[in-house]
Amino acid sequence: MKAFKRHWWKGALALLIILMGLIYWYLRPYQPSQAALSAMQSTDEIMVSDEDQVIRFEPKTPVQPSIIYYPGGLVKPESYATYAQAFAQAGHRVYIVKMPLNLAIFGADRAQPIIAAKHPDETFLLGGHSLGGVMAARYAAAHASELEGVFFFASYPDPKGSLISSNLPVFSVVGSNDGAVNMAALTKAKNDLPNTAEYHTIRGGNHSQFGSYGFQKGDHPADISADQQLDETIKLLLDWEKTAVHPAKRAQ
Repeated sequence: MKAFKRHWWKGALALLIILMGLIYWYLRPYQPSQAALSAMQSTDEIMVSDEDQVIRFEPKTPVQPSIIYYPGGLVKPESYATYAQAFAQAGHRVYIVKMPLNLAIFGADRAQPIIAAKHPDETFLLGGHSLGGVMAARYAAAHASELEGVFFFASYPDPKGSLISSNLPVFSVVGSNDGAVNMAALTKAKNDLPNTAEYHTIRGGNHSQFGSYGFQKGDHPADISADQQLDETIKLLLDWEKTAVHPAKRAQ
């Protein structure tokens, strides 16, 4: 009997180790590319701070609004440093939010401490990539008065993140070669966005190049470079911010 118990515990322990290994393999996050790691370095104009729950990009003379960015599912937050550096170079303070287990579904409210600790007169755009955009919309739907607008990179809201009644400006961009996003669901989700939402497609862009972490499983190859997709995305968002967010704020 004692020998049976000893072997039972050994078998259970071995099964637990295998199960933990499978969970780790399944939840293994995409790692930042070398370009992203380089963008994590401070420059003469931008201070990069790797903090407890956020990576902050601080320009010498910030302009408003600041940008709060939720990462895609199972993507390390540093993977979005190339985008954060580009926004910061345009003068915007950027916060890349770190998510529990690299899954925004477990940290939808992590914009709250950033907003609560805001600088005087600081305002915010909130958005994200893929799963990050879904959870950013959920936060925005419940806290619309705290935000100036919402943006989606290869993403869309679910019904819990409906922004129909929010009166917030909304920006959405997707790559024409995106193989990871559910295009039918993205189209259907327009019913949860205001009529004023602005939609863009980057020709030749894909899902993975809205960050810098290599090629994501299920995606399609891009027909343009990562730098070109980044540049087009940054320009589109900044143009939208100037034409849609600022006038909306003045009209309030």
